[in-house]
Amino acid sequence: MTPSSPPASEIAADEIAAIIKAHLDIDGPLLPILHALQAAFGHVPPSAHASLAQALNITRAELHGVISFYHDFRAAPAGRQVLKICRAEACQAVGSTALAARTLGRLGLDWHGTTANGALTVEPVYCLGLCACGPAVMIGDRVVGRVDDARMDALLAEAGA
Repeated sequence: MTPSSPPASEIAADEIAAIIKAHLDIDGPLLPILHALQAAFGHVPPSAHASLAQALNITRAELHGVISFYHDFRAAPAGRQVLKICRAEACQAVGSTALAARTLGRLGLDWHGTTANGALTVEPVYCLGLCACGPAVMIGDRVVGRVDDARMDALLAEAGA
């Protein structure tokens, strides 16, 4: 479950500054700062980019490169639950591509989309370690193998999607 997050316009610059300042004395503070921002707001607010880049003496392009490299950093808050559908070859071989297409179609979403009620965000993931039990998904902290349409329907209903 992700923390609820205020709208971007309500995220106070002083909260962002305090998070940045709290991590500046550690070695390699960028990732800890990004994790702290995401823990506090449910995402890495774009409004934090300029002050973070300035505090660490890096360019905004360098910052963007780090944020976009790590898939779990978000530019916008996720839903209350996150459903990750495995896109790796082993799961594709047993139907994850079709399962993903049907799931996204049913929800009316694209990858990284969130349902209108804020219940669920759907994301791709490239291996959950259940290669022998594909297609695999992860919902919240729970990994589920051998997901078919019926099992996916049950997972979506549990998530309130």
